[in-house]
Amino acid sequence: MNSLNKIVLGLVISSIALMAQSGLDIMKKVEARDKGNNTVSNMKMILIDKNGSKRVRDMKSFSKEIGDVSKSMIFFTAPSDVNNTAFLTYDYSDESKDDDQWLYLPALKKTKRIPSSDKSSSFMGSDFTYSDMTDPDLDDYNYKLVKQTKFKGHDVWIIESTPKTQKTIDETGYSKSVVYIRKDILMPVAGKHYLVKGKKVKLFQVHELKKIGGVWFSTKISMITKQGKQTLHKTMLMQNNLKIDNTLKESNFSVRAIEKGL
Repeated sequence: MNSLNKIVLGLVISSIALMAQSGLDIMKKVEARDKGNNTVSNMKMILIDKNGSKRVRDMKSFSKEIGDVSKSMIFFTAPSDVNNTAFLTYDYSDESKDDDQWLYLPALKKTKRIPSSDKSSSFMGSDFTYSDMTDPDLDDYNYKLVKQTKFKGHDVWIIESTPKTQKTIDETGYSKSVVYIRKDILMPVAGKHYLVKGKKVKLFQVHELKKIGGVWFSTKISMITKQGKQTLHKTMLMQNNLKIDNTLKESNFSVRAIEKGL
């Protein structure tokens, strides 16, 4: 699955449900929706601190659906302090298996496997976590349909989700989430995540959606960390030159590949 869409879908799956009789059917439709597998894109990450200072990171993203596993890679290309850093994810549809993630650190010439205990940590200094980079299991949450309304001219469901176990809370860092889901395309457009630590919240928003090759993609999203009224940090993720590429090989998605680089 496309890397930016993976973040968005993860937020859907961790936060969407409807009334008891229709929730499962809708979730099956969400999971069955064409999410743009086998893609290549350029990405830009903008990190903005509380004083407004910005750091910009350029990336190249690849994704491929291989059987029941969604594999993705992100290579950082600029600036020089993160150049050749790479991130690999194996996202398993089998709910009994934990997703695998690896981060290659070129300065150390070392690949680090991300353990479950670290998945609530910041991904490369951003407001997104390692957990946000994979699709949570639907069965890990309880859901409540808060109401149906409109958001920026579109019909949405407002959904509240709460983790069932402490393990899920520890892995995500979230005690509760509330997300606005567009009914027509089954994608989130805004949300609020309550952090376990520090009485903080994260505000999520999709700023741009594009339909490419018949598939909807989130091409510009943000996550803002707040404590009370104070903004602590903000991350913008943008995607461009996105293409569906069915020539990607399974052998490209490996620890050896991220260590080798582009």
